[in-house]
Amino acid sequence: MTHDVVHVVCTDAFAGVERYVTTLARTQDARGLRVLVLGGAADRMPTELAGTGVDWAPAPTLRHAVAALRRACTRLVHAHMTTAELAAVLTRRAPVVATRHFAATRGSSGVGRAVGRFVTPRLAAQVAISQFVADRVEGPTTVVHPGVPAATGPRATRRPVVLMVNRLEAEKRTDVALRMWAASGLAGTGWELHLAGDGALRPRLEALATDLGVAGATRFLGTRTDVDDLLATAGIFFAPRGDEPYGLSVVEAMAHGTPVVAGRGGGHSETVGTADGAVLVDPDDIEAAGAALAALARDPERRAAYGEELRALHQHRFAPEAHADGIAAVYAAVLGSPLGGDPRPAGTAAPTPGSADPVLGTDPDDLAGVRA
Repeated sequence: MTHDVVHVVCTDAFAGVERYVTTLARTQDARGLRVLVLGGAADRMPTELAGTGVDWAPAPTLRHAVAALRRACTRLVHAHMTTAELAAVLTRRAPVVATRHFAATRGSSGVGRAVGRFVTPRLAAQVAISQFVADRVEGPTTVVHPGVPAATGPRATRRPVVLMVNRLEAEKRTDVALRMWAASGLAGTGWELHLAGDGALRPRLEALATDLGVAGATRFLGTRTDVDDLLATAGIFFAPRGDEPYGLSVVEAMAHGTPVVAGRGGGHSETVGTADGAVLVDPDDIEAAGAALAALARDPERRAAYGEELRALHQHRFAPEAHADGIAAVYAAVLGSPLGGDPRPAGTAAPTPGSADPVLGTDPDDLAGVRA
C-alpha cells in the first residue's frame, strides 16, 4: 500500500510526543490521507488509533525504524525526535519533515551531535511546536502549535482538586510544585492536589509531601488512562514549570474549560498566556505562586469565567484542525502541491531502498546501532 505520510517515532513509550503523533495522524486520516505510524507503545498506540484507517507498526529502535521504512512506500516521512530523523534520512524513502519537540539542539553527546550535523541538512523542512522551541533549535523552522480535540459530553461538576499531569522526573520540577501547593494553604481547606503520572522521583516526592505537611491532601494517582475525566472534574489545572517546550496537557485543560495556573515562560506564554485572564506565576517564586493558586481556588466565579475563556481560546486557536492546516501547508511547500495531489512529478525516480548516502558513504544498516 502507498501511504501519503509515514510518521516515525523511535520509542516504545506513550507520552507527549506519541500523543502529538496520534492526534495528528487521526486528523489527517479524517481528511482522507493514507497514514502509517511507526513506533510508540504497543499497548497504547493501537488503542489511540482505533476506529481510524491509520496503520501502525512498532519501531522501538533505529534498526526497527530503518527496516520498517525500507518496506514503506510513501510520499513523505514525518519524523519525531533525533533517532527517527536519522532513520528517515538514512533510508531516503521520501522527503523528510521533522517536528522539533524539545527546546535544544540535536544530540546530548558527541555521537548525538555528530548525528545532528548529518541529519539537519538532509531535512526538507522543520516544524517547531512553539516559538520557544524554534528560538532554541538549529536550522530554519516553521512554528505550528499542536492542537487537541475539543471536550465532548455534558459538563461535569467541578471538585476542589488541583490537578497536575506529568512524568515524575527531574526536568518537570514537581518538587517545586509541591512546595507551591504547601505555600498555598489550600491543603487545610478541603482542597486536594492530585498528581497523575509516574516516574523515578515518586518515592522522593511522596516523602517531600510528608515533610511539607501536605501528604493527607496530596494524592499520587500513578499513570492514568482517564485523564480527560480528571480534567473535566478538576477545579484547577496546575503546571508551574516555566520552561515547558509547549505543555500539551495545559492545552487539554483549556479544551475542557479547566482554569489553569501555569509557569510564566516557555510554551505556556503562547497558549494559556494569551488569555486575558491568564494566571501565570513566576516558576521560582514559591510563595507568590502559592498565593496565586489560593486566590483562584477561593474565587469560584472567577474560575468559571476564566475556564470558559480558555475553552473558547482552544476552539479558536488550538484545535486539531488548525494544527493539521499548518502541517499541511508545510507538506505542500515541500512537495510543491497539496499532499492529496499527484504523488510524484512525471519523470522523477523514486529513491532506491537501502542505497548508500552519497555523503555518508555507507548503507543505513551500518549505523543501525546508533542511538541519538
